[in-house]
Amino acid sequence: MKGIVFAGAFSLLLSFIFTPVLIRALSKRGFGQMIRDDGPKSHHVKRGTPTMGGIVLIFSTVVSYFASHLVTGVGITASAMLVMGLIVGLGLIGLLDDWLKISRKQSQGLTAKQKLFGQAIFATAFAFAGLHFKDGSGLTPISYYFSGVRDTSLKLGMVFVVIWVIFLVLGSSNGVNLTDGLDGLASGAAIMTFFSFVVIGVWEFGQSCAVINVPQCYNVRDPLDIAVLSASLAGACAGFLWWNAAPAKIFMGDVGSLALGGAISGIAIVLRVEALLGALGALFVLITLSVIIQTGYFKISGGKRVFKMAPLQHHFELMGWGEVTIVIRFWILAGMGVAAGLGLFYGQWVVSQ
Repeated sequence: MKGIVFAGAFSLLLSFIFTPVLIRALSKRGFGQMIRDDGPKSHHVKRGTPTMGGIVLIFSTVVSYFASHLVTGVGITASAMLVMGLIVGLGLIGLLDDWLKISRKQSQGLTAKQKLFGQAIFATAFAFAGLHFKDGSGLTPISYYFSGVRDTSLKLGMVFVVIWVIFLVLGSSNGVNLTDGLDGLASGAAIMTFFSFVVIGVWEFGQSCAVINVPQCYNVRDPLDIAVLSASLAGACAGFLWWNAAPAKIFMGDVGSLALGGAISGIAIVLRVEALLGALGALFVLITLSVIIQTGYFKISGGKRVFKMAPLQHHFELMGWGEVTIVIRFWILAGMGVAAGLGLFYGQWVVSQ
């Protein structure tokens, strides 16, 4: 627990201190956000706001994770290292995308296919590596079994595991990317999701088969260390949110949103709670679905729309809702999803007793 508290607090401090440093550095070089011309007109005042703030999120997370281990003297684990590798990899794709937007002075960076291909490469590497690195009890970071709230009896082959991981990583990273459209929306919702992973990781460690050898125990490798990493991510988002809340002084950019989305899916996979992603990341799922529905209906209806604009948050902006109102109400939805996810997780354990 000491490592978890230290990681979260130190990450928050690093993010809080270094975000304004990055703001000044980016502003000095004119690295500002490009705004879509077809988006809400109210967003045009944000043009030029420093972007690529996700650099601080990744930096704070990685540094605080390792610092926590130096303080506690506990060794690092394969599970956390693999998730951090996924975070950094997806962050690099986002960084390239942000850089192209800035250098070209337009809102288009990498094409959708280029971005998806890059994400799939890192997701594949994460999945393949995660099926190796057995610990003393033979557990690997990623399971061959389909995991709902815990591992089920349905065993998947390596190919199906890789495909499943790619699907989850792409869905989660792009879901957070789509959510990052209003000041503080994505970072605030991500804090709740990462906090839920802290709770799940601690609980799985306490009920681990290595601790209590009963039929209801959890066969998960390194759950406590994943809780440390989750605390680092939550702290980084909290420190960043201070500067990212409306009116935002910096945006996380794709470097931040893709990295955070990858972290959410990666942690859910190694904790064996993939099925809970729909609840723990409810807001990201809802906003992603709004884009899918809008795009699909537009194509099959010959140009008609379900929403005034997608992603969903922009629909409510065009309805006249204030930005802060939308963010707070969407945070409430995110919190309700997290509460439901934790309830399902605990409920499954109670039922299994």
